[in-house]
Amino acid sequence: MNSIRQVPSRVKTRRTEANLGAEREHFDKQQLSSISKAINSTETPVKEKHARRIILGTHREKGAYTFWSYALGFPLASSSILSWKFCHVLHKVLRDGHRNVLQDCMRHHSSLVDIGNLWANLHDRYGQLVTIYSKLLCTKMEFHVKHSEIPANLEATDEVLENTAGTDINNVFQLTVEVFDYMDAELRLAETVIRQLNTSIAISTLTSGQCRLSPLIQVIQDCSHLYHFTVKLLFKLHACLPADTLQGHRERFHDQFHSLKTFFNRARDMLYFKRLIQIPKLPDHPPNFLHAASLAKHVKPVVVIPNEDEPEQQDDDDDDPEPLIEVSNVSTPSMQAQPQPDIFDQTFGPPNGGFDDRDLQIESLKRDMELLRAELERVKAEAQRYITQLKSQINSLESELEEQRAQKQRALVENEQLRMELEATRRRNSEHESLQSTFIEAEKRAQATEQRYNKLKEKHTELVASHAELLRKSADTVKMLSATQQTQEEVERTKQQLSFEVDRIKQEAEMKLDEQKFEIERLRRELEEKMAEVTRVKGTLQNSEKSTEQMNSSMTSLQAEKERLMRSVSEKEAELSSLRQAAQLHQSSLQQERQRNSRELEELQAKLQEKAKQEEQLKQKLLEEQFALLQGTVTEAENIIQDAVAKLDDPLYVRCTSSPDYLISRAEATLSSIDKMKKGHADYLSNMRDAGALLRSLTQFSHSAADTILNGSATAHMAPIDHADRLTENCRGCATQCLEYLKDLKSKTSLQRADPAAIRAVVQKILHLGQELRPKGMDIRQDELGDMVDKEMAATSAAIEEAVRRIDEMMNQARKDTSGMKLEVNERILNSCTDLMKAIRMLVIASTDLQKEIVESGKGAASIKEFYARNSRWTEGLISAAKAVGWGATEMVESADKVVLHTGKYEELIVCSHEIAASTAQLVAASKVKADRNSKKLSTLQQASRHVNEMAANVVASTRTGQEHLEEKDTMDFSGMSLIKLRKEEMESQVKVLELESQLENERLRLGELRKQHYVLGGVSPEQVSEGNGETSLMANPATMSPKLGKPAVMKKPALAQKPNIPPKSPLK
Repeated sequence: MNSIRQVPSRVKTRRTEANLGAEREHFDKQQLSSISKAINSTETPVKEKHARRIILGTHREKGAYTFWSYALGFPLASSSILSWKFCHVLHKVLRDGHRNVLQDCMRHHSSLVDIGNLWANLHDRYGQLVTIYSKLLCTKMEFHVKHSEIPANLEATDEVLENTAGTDINNVFQLTVEVFDYMDAELRLAETVIRQLNTSIAISTLTSGQCRLSPLIQVIQDCSHLYHFTVKLLFKLHACLPADTLQGHRERFHDQFHSLKTFFNRARDMLYFKRLIQIPKLPDHPPNFLHAASLAKHVKPVVVIPNEDEPEQQDDDDDDPEPLIEVSNVSTPSMQAQPQPDIFDQTFGPPNGGFDDRDLQIESLKRDMELLRAELERVKAEAQRYITQLKSQINSLESELEEQRAQKQRALVENEQLRMELEATRRRNSEHESLQSTFIEAEKRAQATEQRYNKLKEKHTELVASHAELLRKSADTVKMLSATQQTQEEVERTKQQLSFEVDRIKQEAEMKLDEQKFEIERLRRELEEKMAEVTRVKGTLQNSEKSTEQMNSSMTSLQAEKERLMRSVSEKEAELSSLRQAAQLHQSSLQQERQRNSRELEELQAKLQEKAKQEEQLKQKLLEEQFALLQGTVTEAENIIQDAVAKLDDPLYVRCTSSPDYLISRAEATLSSIDKMKKGHADYLSNMRDAGALLRSLTQFSHSAADTILNGSATAHMAPIDHADRLTENCRGCATQCLEYLKDLKSKTSLQRADPAAIRAVVQKILHLGQELRPKGMDIRQDELGDMVDKEMAATSAAIEEAVRRIDEMMNQARKDTSGMKLEVNERILNSCTDLMKAIRMLVIASTDLQKEIVESGKGAASIKEFYARNSRWTEGLISAAKAVGWGATEMVESADKVVLHTGKYEELIVCSHEIAASTAQLVAASKVKADRNSKKLSTLQQASRHVNEMAANVVASTRTGQEHLEEKDTMDFSGMSLIKLRKEEMESQVKVLELESQLENERLRLGELRKQHYVLGGVSPEQVSEGNGETSLMANPATMSPKLGKPAVMKKPALAQKPNIPPKSPLK
């Protein structure tokens, strides 16, 4: 003891940690083994023992961390069966696992959604089931996270459902809708599984059928509870809302009721479910929610799962699938009652000319078994009848309990009202002595109400106690029934296993017999030794008087040990005799099992041959259907091409036009579709059972080719004569080659040699013609566009920063050189210019942010430079707009410097303000072309543009105000002039006005010519500018044009903005 106490505590801690680490490692290894055996790609149902170990693991670690850490490593995207079994195990874990499992699973909600979306896009029978199952699991998790009071196995009492719904009728309405959605997801999965399976016995006994059917056990359990919740909630809604408001709810419930009843009936007919689950029966007609008394007739459906343990004789490392459920040979009691003669006895006669003792024992055991079976059936019938009676009593008591609750609620409300009156009376008593009598009466009423409340409370307590007693009785009855069913199932399993274990049991019986004999001899020797020891102890007692009490107690213990050993000997002998009887019984039933197995083997071979013939027929039918689909698609494609060719000769189509850029995009799309079609053609020739890829590519090719033909003809309407003729000829040649290729695809003889090379050559010619017709501007390499955008935006920001710095310098210089009114005017003008520069800088920042968002949302898997190269027109518009903003800022600084130094004109500063406003509008329009309409950064850019316009207006206003303050206005004195002198001065003024108007008209004409030249430099012909079809307004701003219009050039000076016409001031007012 002292040595143990002296062991350091650190050593004990290390030993404890080592033990815990070893235990944790063993737990992880066991969980990994169970998860890998339960979730695999073999088309067999999940073993119950593996799922049970996974569920026990969640209770041990109080969560599903280990399960998800291993489950996420499975390649769920590679096997639909693997994904299906994963969903099945996850459903079991959600229902029966620890309560923290739900929170752990919600962390992987997005992964489950991605699995469903992946298999939704693939044509696979299990993939369709996985998609529906994943949606069901997501709905289940979202529902139970929102309503945490209801457990994931839906085993909630009516009180819990009442508390979850609450007293607010809106919450009850919302909860009812969510339960409806929950039920729809469950029924959708069940209907899809049953639709894929044949409900015959041959399907439900195969592993492929059982793999699909096994998750429906959890679906049946969920649906029974959801049906009960729906009925309760609808009765509560009808008690609070008018019937017309709930018409949609009733119709939806009726649809779900009929679907659920059909599902339960079909599942009940399947022999696979008969030994695994007891499915309840729904009433013939749905409840009448318009009649409140119908709630008392409602019976909650109860699903019973027998407590059947799987045979676990095999080792845990055994990965063989579980034996199929024996449903093809369901023996009836009458068949079992008839004694089956032994084949050995029929051939050689009974031994010794009659039955020996073992035969008599076998016959007696068979009779006992028949009696027990009849007794078991009687007990089952009686238990079922007793359960039905208890359920009806429970329903009646629940209805009475609901009435008592309503009375209790009314009494509580009335009691609360009386208490409020009592408090009011007490407050008024201090002020009015005359109301003393009223107070006494109210107090008496409150006491009477409290007494009545106490009586109701006692009555409620008694009802609750009786209800609990009935529930306990019902549970005991269910346990008895489950034990009886378990006993019957154990008998059946024992009977099935006898054919495989007779020899082993014989050997074990002989070995056990030898062991028992050896044990009996050993016990006898020990007994003799004990007796000798007792004799020795008795002699010791006679010699020692001091230890009498101690020896008496030792004697008593030895006597008890002797009795225990004797009982053990008798038990071993009884066990030995029972083993002998079991071996004899196994030997007699072995021959019968062999004969039945041979008959079943012959039947299965016949069915297998029939299935093989059906499979060959289905394969031939599939080939014919795929070729018929191909012919239909080719015919439709021919119609599309012929319709496009017919439109070329339509007089109404002559007025349609298109741009070379759009023709190029359609020709490139056609070339891409030709590649896909060629690949789909090769895939179809290699596997003619699947024509899906060829059909999809053929549909895309027909539409792309028709678009190319139509847009080529429309582009030819605006092209030169030489190019127009060649383009029209190539379009017709493309249609001819397309029809020839489609004709080859329609025939099986020419299907192999069909080649779209001729179509590719014609489309490439159309593509080259479209590239020749594109407007020729200042070409920029496609890979340099992305760098130029960044450089121009950076240059614009640098120009704005430089402009702000120069304005600050001019401000400081003006404060030194000027004073008075000139200093005030200069400060106002320079401050407004500084505000404008700051607004432009914010606009450039917002435009850069929006540009990054556009690139990130539109580039996809491509790089940023590839995105700019793919959208070259938009990129060139951005470059032009950025250059315009930078140039305008520089010009404004120069104009402001001249105005402050009195070497420039105020009008130059006003024109620069208008130019900057137009340039910023050009930048906003160029950014808005590809931006998302609901983008927050687009709204920020538009707000910055409005702010720039306001600041530009401030610059114009401050410039005009300063001009009015600094201009010297001469006073006109006409007092000393005669009438003739005045007439002469008037004529001279009119001459000046006419000269100025002529100059104004000439300047406007010059401005128009300048703009025309600007358009020519931008890649637009003068003929298009002079046309009066409304396109001139679009050409005024090349950067804001659609990508399908002419390509703008990269200009050194930006486009001039449209300014309002300001009438000249008349010198005479």
